[in-house]
Amino acid sequence: MTDHGHDGGTPVPGPGAGTDDSATPRTYTRLVVERDGPVGWLVFDRPARGNAMDAAMLDELEYAWRELDADPEVRVIVNTGNGTAFQTGLDVAQLARDPAALREQSRRTKRSELRLTGHHNKVAKPVIAAVNGVCAGGGLHFVADADIVIASTDAVFLDPHVTVGQVSASEAITLAARMAFEPVLRMVLAGRHERVTAERAYRLGMVSQLVTPPDTLRDAARALASTIARNPPDLLATTKRALWNALEHPGRTSPWHTPNSNT
Repeated sequence: MTDHGHDGGTPVPGPGAGTDDSATPRTYTRLVVERDGPVGWLVFDRPARGNAMDAAMLDELEYAWRELDADPEVRVIVNTGNGTAFQTGLDVAQLARDPAALREQSRRTKRSELRLTGHHNKVAKPVIAAVNGVCAGGGLHFVADADIVIASTDAVFLDPHVTVGQVSASEAITLAARMAFEPVLRMVLAGRHERVTAERAYRLGMVSQLVTPPDTLRDAARALASTIARNPPDLLATTKRALWNALEHPGRTSPWHTPNSNT
């Protein structure tokens, strides 16, 4: 794999902050961005903090997604986490010490302008979420917005928003459109007092594959990504776009369908 920088490693340039110039140096300190043949990896890399998103990770995510999507050698992107957690949402304690970052995140949330996930950043390539442990709160964005979700058998899902005085909104709404409605509502209303096991998530349709033993999750994700990558990239992108359009706008005529079409 080609490493594009993480804590304790040698940073490698990536897209520049606030520009469209891919030659502008970009250092990743909260993510690991790698290539393995046609498979790109975007890995959360704050294991000591449950991979929670601090100001630096929030900034890096947007550019990491766009870098991998722009790489012609990458055909499928796998999103996972280092350590025992997949993603546990915002690092509220760190953001409280960075008022500017907190204000910007609040502004984006209120205006539905988040840039956390591949879907937020209009990534055309298929995205696989490989949930390796705890997925909580804002971490559910990465499950709700992935094209395919697989999980290790020790993965667990919960949404503590209401318990800490917040509303659970966009990620729960997308999940409810993708799976059974009532279990999503139950999870968000119970807050941190109820956890959805990997087995239950599989039965409910939140994930499509359970992997055991858990330490083989990345192998399973790599195999699935490599299988998908064998197909033509333009057809993958068009198919993905059509299905997401149908999910988000039910009943709307597909942009690839004309009234006189027989297909």
